[in-house]
Amino acid sequence: MKFLRREFMLLAGSAAALPAASRLAWALDYPSRQVHLIVGFPAGNASDILARLVGQSVSERLGQQFIIENRPGAGSNVGTETVVKAPPDGYTLLLVTPSNAINTSLYEKLNFNFIRDIAPVASVVSSPYVVAVNPSLSAHTVPEFIAYAKANPGKINMASTGIGTSTHIFGELFQMMTGINMVHVPYRGNFVPDLIGGQVQVVFAPITHLIEYIRADRLRALAVTTATRSQALPDVPAVAEFVPGYEASGWYGVGAPKQTSAEIIEKLNREINAALANPKFRARLADLGSVAMQMTPAEFERVIVGETNKWAEVIRAANIKAE
Repeated sequence: MKFLRREFMLLAGSAAALPAASRLAWALDYPSRQVHLIVGFPAGNASDILARLVGQSVSERLGQQFIIENRPGAGSNVGTETVVKAPPDGYTLLLVTPSNAINTSLYEKLNFNFIRDIAPVASVVSSPYVVAVNPSLSAHTVPEFIAYAKANPGKINMASTGIGTSTHIFGELFQMMTGINMVHVPYRGNFVPDLIGGQVQVVFAPITHLIEYIRADRLRALAVTTATRSQALPDVPAVAEFVPGYEASGWYGVGAPKQTSAEIIEKLNREINAALANPKFRARLADLGSVAMQMTPAEFERVIVGETNKWAEVIRAANIKAE
């Protein structure tokens, strides 16, 4: 009987170890085929630009192609739901953006809970937004812009990539803190042609998206939205220099379906952080106005939770409703 019991315990222990061993084997073999990185916005958007840079760099490190797949719609909810419903095998990932944190409070009914259903994998970059105006506007500074807006209530059109997106919410925070009144003009596609053409006068958008237009003097940068100035536009002040306490940062990272194994998440985190440490890659990010932001999954999760709580307060105060 003792022999049988000992053999039973050995067999039971071996069986219990099999799932862990299998997960480790999958992680060591991962990725063995193409990985899809889902972006919830159209091609050409700042999110898309950053996703392609990261995807290329990680592809080179892991020896498998990272396909950037644009799934725009509902302020990135369409793309997010695609990843939530995907098999948790590491082959369908999400580019996480501020919109994911904003949408948690903006939409009353979602088919998913972002914090519950998406596992943070790695932070990628912090990207300042810039307050950019059409050069024909008489305002050349933030104080001049505020004065003009107060003298002309409802006559400044503020573009965004949609109701409740970061380009909208960042502008709403500015309005709340300065007491001005602008007309929100949401776009489903690219707002830049209309901004350059003067149909809309101002936008709060990622530097990544607008920096080349600013350098070519096709748009005028009034300020960056981060608490301090950006190295990409060192002569452009921060909004906070004129509106104390204003701060709105763009940030991007990678997420996976919640049940994705810890081993695969750890491997992706390690490889993404290694890519971010590459001086050439960091220089490319800096040229676009972004700063590499290396974090553990737990650290990135804290960023997401903090941003979710912050923008929930703005959405309630401004009484913003989703389309």
